[in-house]
Amino acid sequence: MLKRVFLFVVTNLLITLAISVVLSLLGIGNYRIAGGRLDYSALLVFCLLWGMVGAFISLLISRWSAKRMMGVQLVDGRTGHEELDWLYRTVEKLTRQAQLPLPEVGYYESPEVNAFATGPSQSRSLVAVSSGLLRGMRRDEVEAVLAHEVSHIKNGDMVTMTLIQGVVNAFVMFLSTVIANIVRNAMQGNRDERGGGGGYMIEFMVRMVLQVAFGILGGMVVAWFSRAREFRADAGAAALSGRQGMINALRRLQGTQQLVDDSEPALAAMKISSGGHRWMLLLSTHPPLEQRIAALENLR
Repeated sequence: MLKRVFLFVVTNLLITLAISVVLSLLGIGNYRIAGGRLDYSALLVFCLLWGMVGAFISLLISRWSAKRMMGVQLVDGRTGHEELDWLYRTVEKLTRQAQLPLPEVGYYESPEVNAFATGPSQSRSLVAVSSGLLRGMRRDEVEAVLAHEVSHIKNGDMVTMTLIQGVVNAFVMFLSTVIANIVRNAMQGNRDERGGGGGYMIEFMVRMVLQVAFGILGGMVVAWFSRAREFRADAGAAALSGRQGMINALRRLQGTQQLVDDSEPALAAMKISSGGHRWMLLLSTHPPLEQRIAALENLR
């Protein structure tokens, strides 16, 4: 666990540093003009670059970071371990059916019954399952879960989620900066107080509060899209491996929610299931399992 936390913190620090270097090289970041007012065009460019660059760096290194954070061990179909070789062959079969390049295939040691897909593109993706899933499901159910993850890759969900998250991040920063600047100017009576730091301290505090508030609202937008794409991936899994297998897998998951590992929030949206509570549904990356089962039962 400590290793995972350390890798997560270091990765985010490196991303922040990379963004700062890129923006400095481009000469972007000076969006204030005389009297502490804002150049809205420059601010919007800065926020879009900050939000999108960070999101895409995370996407580019997602496969690398997932393997290290989750301790994924890759398999190649020639391990001599019957179950792991079956896992590889099943992903190979499903991706061939979906007309996709073969992703990296792996597993990670965890009691949770889960799986995830990640990667920057269809040709550079990873599908991994937990040891708990291999032990806790029948093979037809495991195949359905794998088909669900392959459907995420085919639908381009990792890239789409990155775009949405980047735009949301940009507008959270933009709106919070604009409103905080308006509040500062209103409290100062529009006087030019560049020599004092009190106004800027007020602006900083207001901006931090607004970023948290807008971040929660933006998170609801991202979570709504994530829930919608889970239904699409379930339908894709039904097409690849059969509807009943996917229904059986989701029913199996209903009895294992207490085992879901939420220690890596960056990977939560890419898993087959999440462990959120009902009162947190607006921020949940996955719909309730009973809704997913009902949607599959009504699938035509």
